[in-house]
Amino acid sequence: MRLWHKLSIGTAAGTILAGAALFALDLADRAYPPPLDKTDAVSAEVLDVDGQLLRAFATSEGRWRLKTTVADVDPQFVRMLVAYEDRRFYDHHGIDPLAVGRAALQLVTNGRIVSGASTLSMQVARLIEPRAGRSLSAKFLQVVRAIQIERRLSKEQILNLYLTHAPYGGNLEGVRAASLAYFGKEPKRLTVAQAALLVALPQLPERRRPDRNLAAAEAARKRVLERVAVVDAIGGEAERAEATLVPARRMQLPALAAHVAEAALRKAPQEREHKTTLKKQVQEGLELAAKNAAMRLGPKLSVAMVMADARSGEIIGEVGSADYFDASRSGWIDMTRVNRSPGSTLKPFIYGLAFEQGLVNQETIIEDRPADFFGYRPRNFDMSYQGDVTVREALQLSLNVPAVRLLDAINPARLLVRFRRAEVHPVLPPNETPGLAIGLGGVDITLKDLVQLYTALANKGEPVRIGDGVTGKPGKIEGEPLLEPVAVWNVTDILSGVIPPAGAAQRGIAYKTGTSYGYRDAWSVGYDGRYVLGVWVGRPDNGAVPGLTGYGTAAPILFEAFAKSGIATTPLARPPSGAMRIAQADLPVSQRRFSLNASGLLSNSSREPAPQIVYPPEGAHVDLGANNGDLSPLMLKLQGGRAPFRWLANGKPLPDLSRRRTNQWMPDGAGYSKLTVIDAMGRAASVGIFVD
Repeated sequence: MRLWHKLSIGTAAGTILAGAALFALDLADRAYPPPLDKTDAVSAEVLDVDGQLLRAFATSEGRWRLKTTVADVDPQFVRMLVAYEDRRFYDHHGIDPLAVGRAALQLVTNGRIVSGASTLSMQVARLIEPRAGRSLSAKFLQVVRAIQIERRLSKEQILNLYLTHAPYGGNLEGVRAASLAYFGKEPKRLTVAQAALLVALPQLPERRRPDRNLAAAEAARKRVLERVAVVDAIGGEAERAEATLVPARRMQLPALAAHVAEAALRKAPQEREHKTTLKKQVQEGLELAAKNAAMRLGPKLSVAMVMADARSGEIIGEVGSADYFDASRSGWIDMTRVNRSPGSTLKPFIYGLAFEQGLVNQETIIEDRPADFFGYRPRNFDMSYQGDVTVREALQLSLNVPAVRLLDAINPARLLVRFRRAEVHPVLPPNETPGLAIGLGGVDITLKDLVQLYTALANKGEPVRIGDGVTGKPGKIEGEPLLEPVAVWNVTDILSGVIPPAGAAQRGIAYKTGTSYGYRDAWSVGYDGRYVLGVWVGRPDNGAVPGLTGYGTAAPILFEAFAKSGIATTPLARPPSGAMRIAQADLPVSQRRFSLNASGLLSNSSREPAPQIVYPPEGAHVDLGANNGDLSPLMLKLQGGRAPFRWLANGKPLPDLSRRRTNQWMPDGAGYSKLTVIDAMGRAASVGIFVD
């Protein structure tokens, strides 16, 4: 009994001592935790809209260390890694007693170290707290740290640290960086040969670098593939993997969208991931097209591009310069955001307003002859004149005099008001008011803003705010349309008929080119039913480049970039209700020829002419969907007259007086209808039409 009492006291004392020891160890563990906070120092990444890597930035110490998790790598690689490095990884708590025993026995029997006993947890401890030497004290600390890490992290979190910090030679750290550098791809899908190489390199990363020591890398990979545990993990693929060549060079990590990436880092320098609206495939294609163009064009010339989704306003591709690091081209300057003269690229909006106001139709004859507009004498690019041309031909040939004639009738200030509807504000010369030179590039505008204007043409007249690729807020601009749908369709129908540049295939796009005064800027902007692409070519220092033209220089790049972007062409919008091509013989008399007299008034009268309905024309059959039971409104247009105007349909007045020369009428059904307009002076005009 007395013995049992002594044993009980001894056991209790032992328990107390054990508890005290554990408590002391716990206090020490809390007092000297492992430096896990250091593991947060990883490379900043710029990603595309789908999360693909566009560009990475080295850490402050110059390392390519891309954060990697188990979900980022091929599961087969993880199985091979565990099989080769730490077979009982999921069973131990930082130290593998069996591995320690095996290593000790081999040391005693062979007199040297044959194999180590480091677990993946111990390797992680060494990676986050490296030691210069391999002393017993350093090894002991590594063991302690491994136990501490196991207490704090799950097995998956420990693997994540290894996958992020494992050394792969030079300044490469982590499996993602190594896979991108040696295989040119993310490690999500790896072959057995690739996975084996990535398992083998971290043990002796400098000696086994395949770009410097190919034979050593091949031998290390072979040892991995021949390890029994690895063979069990991968099945019968080892022999075939051994026959696969080891990559002998190191590739550059993705380095796309330099200017967008730089902007992203400026806006959020502390963030690790920077999401953009860009699409990697599109960005690669645009940058390749820009690089090819720069090689053809020669030194000092740069190329900039913006590609936007006209429905959402998101920028899906942006090239600020042909080469960010090319000092001869001032590649660091983002030319998508620099104000330059747009040449003739604003002409489509002049014609759009003329269509909208009923001044012209596609087949209206307009003069292309020398003209004097109160001292302003525009001349065509080639210094020649075509005489009488149709409006369609004038826009397709980008003739200057007809565009100025129309702008004079429209009023330059009204054109700028329309641009403001799209939140675009071209820069006028200092102390200048809006003048006729606007139509020929007499303002400055950025490539980004020019693309924003053209998104309205691709979007049936509705203006869209395009983003900046990073944190901008793209989307529809509320308010009035930039142009009415019928006017937009007329412009698009004309521009889609422009002949592609030499050697370019027809892509079903509408496009316009422009060349600024003095051959300083070449432009081309094109769009299909969804996407708009703008191209600028020139010298960042605004120097003249003889022979530089929009059609000869920028348009070929536009077509090449569209092709290389990989974006399937979206068909152009179908004609809206009331839109049609009308033969010249069927046009109202007032629309068969457009001209201005010396005073700038319509030439058929020195006073306000009587009103005349120019659309719909007399006797027209207008398909408004009556046969399908889903009627659409009809656009009404008149020319001349004095506001306000009263419209009547079949003798019944429309609800409101209008001061505009356009209106809408919703018919009651199919059949013949008579439309009448009366101006403020009591003058009237009528047409009879058939609603189908």
